[in-house]
Amino acid sequence: MSTSSGSCRPRTQPLWSVHLALPIDLIPDFIPILGYADDAIIVTFVLRSVVRRAGLDTIRRNWPGSDDGFTALCRLTGLG
Repeated sequence: MSTSSGSCRPRTQPLWSVHLALPIDLIPDFIPILGYADDAIIVTFVLRSVVRRAGLDTIRRNWPGSDDGFTALCRLTGLG
């Protein structure tokens, strides 16, 4: 599997996903701006990795949201 297809390496993407599910933060949320910024950055990396690995056609076929939401996803992942 090529590591150039996603922004996270295939071995590290599950680690970031687990980090998002745990209640422990790298930077606590009570610290203004920085507390939520680490979560937003990790969500972006995981989302890009998943979309790039699955393929845009697969995501589009299974997308339950609106067209505007899909367009926002494409912009965020750099695929649109």
